[in-house]
Amino acid sequence: MFMRHETIEKNVILMVVLTLITVSIGGLVQIIPLFTIETTIERVDGMRPYTPLELLGRNIYVREGCYTCHSQQIRPFKDEVERYGHYSLAAESMYDKPFQWGSKRTGPDLARVGGRYSNDWHVAHLVSPRAVVPESIMPAYPALAERKLEYADIAQHLKAMRAAGTPYSDEMIANARADLLAQADPDADPTALLKRYPRAVVGKANGQAEGLTEMDALVAYLQMLGTLVSFGDLPPERLRQ
Repeated sequence: MFMRHETIEKNVILMVVLTLITVSIGGLVQIIPLFTIETTIERVDGMRPYTPLELLGRNIYVREGCYTCHSQQIRPFKDEVERYGHYSLAAESMYDKPFQWGSKRTGPDLARVGGRYSNDWHVAHLVSPRAVVPESIMPAYPALAERKLEYADIAQHLKAMRAAGTPYSDEMIANARADLLAQADPDADPTALLKRYPRAVVGKANGQAEGLTEMDALVAYLQMLGTLVSFGDLPPERLRQ
């Protein structure tokens, strides 16, 4: 046995070939089973695709690099759960492309920030962080409250997301513009919007009488984070995923 091993070690080409065969076998053992199941993420009641307004807000969140300082992943440690809430489930990121788990926390985790503060608080914090949190080192984003939100192609955006795997229905795509405007208008009838997107937070964020801004979209996105799953309704086996 030792002599055979010595022969392999002294023959570079043979060692490379055998190494590739070994790695390939290991890789196939891990990858092939994944093709036999529909998804590796267990579905959880309450999860839905982003509303058109939330989707644009998420785009702004990613564009501004918010994920570099704020993670969206609460780990199953006692101190994190006590501070932020229930630890993150895989299903909560099923429509995120790319996911926003992050790799560090300069600021607090945002996985459960939805509903914790008012729209006015979020606007004030984004416009002037230290006016709300004196010790904050977050940069200010006052331009978001002045920059017009571009949404003319929102239906096409939803079509592109569907092509990438997000289950937007034909009805959602056909009503994309109407749903976006309804979510940002506190005087509009949100019945149809809420039927397609349960628990969507309706309301205008920037306080301006006319026109939607990027601030409206970003606040809508922040206000839904962590609000879709009712953890009290989930059986213990779901919570352990």
